Amino acid sequence: MYRAAVIGLGRMGSTFDDEITRGGSIFLPYCHAPSYVASPHTELVAGADLHAEQGAIFAERWGLTGEQIYGDHREMLAAERPDFVSICTTARHRAAIIEDAIQAGVKAIWAEKPIALSLAEADAIVELSTRNGVAIAVNCSRRYSPFLSEARRMAREGELGELLQITAYAECHLSHNGSHAIDTMRYLVDGDVDWVFGEMESDEEAAGEEDLKGNGYLAFDNGVRGFIRAMPTGTAQWEFDLIGTEGRVRSLANGADTQFYRWVPGGLRDEGLPARAPFPLPLSIQGTGLTVIADLVDAMETSSEPRCSAEDGRKALEIAIALRESHRQGGRRVDLPVADRSLRILSVEIGGDAVPARVRRLQQEPAAA
Repeated sequence: MYRAAVIGLGRMGSTFDDEITRGGSIFLPYCHAPSYVASPHTELVAGADLHAEQGAIFAERWGLTGEQIYGDHREMLAAERPDFVSICTTARHRAAIIEDAIQAGVKAIWAEKPIALSLAEADAIVELSTRNGVAIAVNCSRRYSPFLSEARRMAREGELGELLQITAYAECHLSHNGSHAIDTMRYLVDGDVDWVFGEMESDEEAAGEEDLKGNGYLAFDNGVRGFIRAMPTGTAQWEFDLIGTEGRVRSLANGADTQFYRWVPGGLRDEGLPARAPFPLPLSIQGTGLTVIADLVDAMETSSEPRCSAEDGRKALEIAIALRESHRQGGRRVDLPVADRSLRILSVEIGGDAVPARVRRLQQEPAAA
């Protein structure tokens, strides 16, 4: 049993699972605290948050005492000496807290996304974690989807033939939830991006550092080409379309439906027809958070990389920045890695982050109703 602690005791740290009332592509436990409680690998021993109210809710919910809740994460790290630490704070402070956790001697970190605001911060995290042998899993959780993992297996084992294209439809800000979309594209094609073209919402938006929506063309090092639409997508809600010469997998409606197509005899001049075939379903499905923890345990005990590593988190941020830089340069091609490491995107989640996200959401619900 590894000792686990959570820094940032709000929605993703503790209560996000309470919002899931219907089945879909999220399998519980999903967020951090309930996953640590349910996992056979971990014992939840502490939490830290600047907001006392969130600490009190966390302690009552997960059976901790007041002495196990801290207002200062550094104090908690020193006193509790956890093996595992989840970092679920606003992205404004995430990179600094990751560095604090590494310096405190933790063995594994499960961090929310984006991993940092700037490329320089992301570089520092990757270098420090590598030097200290600390496994970091970034919560781009679609890598842990049993359906997308199966699609990747099919692609890697040649069941789709030669991969040609990956298309993502995901209305989102390119750094915040764009981390999910960009990372999923990299995961499915098992490749790195060499260069991009990008189109942002407007010249004015692209000129600043705020998180923004956009579209892009991605050239992967294995010959696959990718398209991402992060501007409004209409009825194509968080969909991925992976196309090969011999097969195709489509993840539709935010993962609620996964389709597989392959060639069958027929068609004009008997050249063949693409026909839908049963998608191979997993034998069992465990909670997403349990999969992340098991992945981190394996990475920690075998000195391997987690399924979504700090390096993967850095590359998602870098691709988002490169797409914006392409627009800034009049739609020119931008090669990766990006030369200017001071570039950053101020993730949309940091807006109003003086108030916890859980509280902001509760305040917005009456207005939405």
